[in-house]
Amino acid sequence: MNHLNDNKATLLLVDDIPANLHLLVSALKDLYRLKTATSGEAALKSIAQEAPDLILLDVMMPGMSGIDVMRQLRDRQETRDIAVIFVSADTSEQTQLAGLELGADDYLTKPVVSSVLKVRVRNLLQRKRAESQLRLAAHVFESSGEAIMITDKNNCIVEINKAFSKLTGYELDEVRGRDPKFLSAGRTDPEVYRKMWSAIKEEGFWQGELWDRDKDGRIYPKYLSISVVRNDYHDIDFHIASFTDVTERKVAEEHIHRLARHDSLTGLLNRFSLMEGIEQAIAQSRRLREKMAVLFIDMDRFKVINDTLGHDAGDALLVEVAQRLSANVRDSDQVARWGGDEFVVVLNGVDTVQAVTRVASKILNSLNDTPYLYEGNELSSTPSIGIAMYPENGMDGGMLMRNADIAMYHAKAEGRNNFQFFTSEMNQAALQRLQLEREMRNALDFGQFELYYQPKFDANTLALLGFEALIRWRHPALGMVPPNEFIPVAEENGMIGPIGQWVIEAACKQLKAWHAEHGAMVSVAVNLSAYQLRSAALLSDVHAAIERHGLAGQYIELEVTESVAMRDPDACIGQLNALRIMGVHLAIDDFGTGYSSLAYLKKMPVHTLKLDKSFVNDIGRDHNDEVICAAAISLAHSLGLQVVAEGVETEEQKAFLVDHGCDILQGYLLGRPVPAADAGVFFAA
Repeated sequence: MNHLNDNKATLLLVDDIPANLHLLVSALKDLYRLKTATSGEAALKSIAQEAPDLILLDVMMPGMSGIDVMRQLRDRQETRDIAVIFVSADTSEQTQLAGLELGADDYLTKPVVSSVLKVRVRNLLQRKRAESQLRLAAHVFESSGEAIMITDKNNCIVEINKAFSKLTGYELDEVRGRDPKFLSAGRTDPEVYRKMWSAIKEEGFWQGELWDRDKDGRIYPKYLSISVVRNDYHDIDFHIASFTDVTERKVAEEHIHRLARHDSLTGLLNRFSLMEGIEQAIAQSRRLREKMAVLFIDMDRFKVINDTLGHDAGDALLVEVAQRLSANVRDSDQVARWGGDEFVVVLNGVDTVQAVTRVASKILNSLNDTPYLYEGNELSSTPSIGIAMYPENGMDGGMLMRNADIAMYHAKAEGRNNFQFFTSEMNQAALQRLQLEREMRNALDFGQFELYYQPKFDANTLALLGFEALIRWRHPALGMVPPNEFIPVAEENGMIGPIGQWVIEAACKQLKAWHAEHGAMVSVAVNLSAYQLRSAALLSDVHAAIERHGLAGQYIELEVTESVAMRDPDACIGQLNALRIMGVHLAIDDFGTGYSSLAYLKKMPVHTLKLDKSFVNDIGRDHNDEVICAAAISLAHSLGLQVVAEGVETEEQKAFLVDHGCDILQGYLLGRPVPAADAGVFFAA
């Protein structure tokens, strides 16, 4: 309608008499963009090219009359809404009624008064624009996906749209004249309504969340916007409210909030929420002069389960642990997953250490009394629990967590599957351990590790058969650090991997040197840790070391303790079989201490059993240990295995072992562990 480059309305003037057109043009040319036609046919052609905003149409024209033109305009959808004013010298009532009944918007008689013409055209254009806007508003009102409700100045409902009915279940007849407060679910704080009405009166607008109830009784949150319509006197005539159901958004927000504060696997509090909760619990305990306790829980052997049965099995165990923990504390206590296989329980308002002990015992029993099952597999994992008390062991969350962690490591050192309360002595031991761990990371780079070699002899001829390589740590400040101090730390912090690899490499290098120097084809035994036995790199590390130094596999013996072998015998057998194929000799160390299953023992592809020195020590003093030694030797021989007795310190022990057919002897009686440089004496003997 309006020309793209001109804001003026476009008028089409139709009259077969040029003088009449001249009069109309003169009256309107300054106000509007004008087009003219001198016949009905020319008018329709012009309209087809560009539809005007308004047509001033003569009634009586030769050929096609104005009535005929009007009839065609109203028959076509694209032209039926164009505003039309008939301008005619025909003043008969019949003609005027005919034009108006066809849909003409006005009827002017000639001669036309210019001032009246201008007002009639202006008013009609304004009315048409208003009608167009109203149609658009009505369309938007009915088609909107948002529920819309209009109330009068007294806040009584006068109109609703389809989306309102769809959302609330109410039709217009059910709500007309009612105050919208009947929709309220009663959950919204009255203060919200007070602020809402204050904003509406002062600013004419408000938006926010309210809780409503639909016709079926469903309660839902809605996001509501309210604006007002004021009259010329600035009084409120209507309120227009639009709103949507934001249930899905609220659920999503709650989910995101929960993910931010909870562990995604177990649903327990996460680390962030825990530390926040501990500080709140401390503040409450300080205010009420109460005690509280932090229990740091680590699941023993979890890594073995994860590595052997897969992460799904590990996850299933963690979920079950979380459920058992939650079931054994009060609602007022806090349970969190700290990370990995570590959990934390915060006990609020505990009066005594005895009360904490009761809860810790309950948790301990719950976590290890009933086996964990996963796809037919029985998973075995026990808890080590460290406990720190407020205010005795810390005045803030960080200190309590640190001390509970220290106590947990002490529980592990005490054999696992127990709980320990924090003490100052533990703290000192933890500081020493931390220093040891820091120093250990540099020990390999600085060449502080070295190997000592303890000889092994043929039991009957006392001929030198080989050595067991034993790692030592010579620290420049701490002196000689005992293996029983640094090996457990290395196993826990992962350093045992590179340390074990270094031991294999160093032992092979030394063995090659001995073969070249002495000509005696002795062997060297190296102890494997549980970490190494599980490592996928073990086979390649051993093979590379043997190849690098040009050794035959039979001169390298790898020892696995009985307890390590029995943790996951099926996986252990697989690794040992691969090593045996390489020609490496294999031994079960500390035999008699790990509760071996004979069914698995006979499947183990080993060459040798090493009697634990605890049995050898009591030969001559304890008849039962003598019976065990004799039975173990007999059992090993029946399986085609050699037997090494370690810890031989007396002639009586030596004689007993030789008499009962022991194959190899090792111990202080025959030779102490010495550095490689001092081992030449054993070759010369």
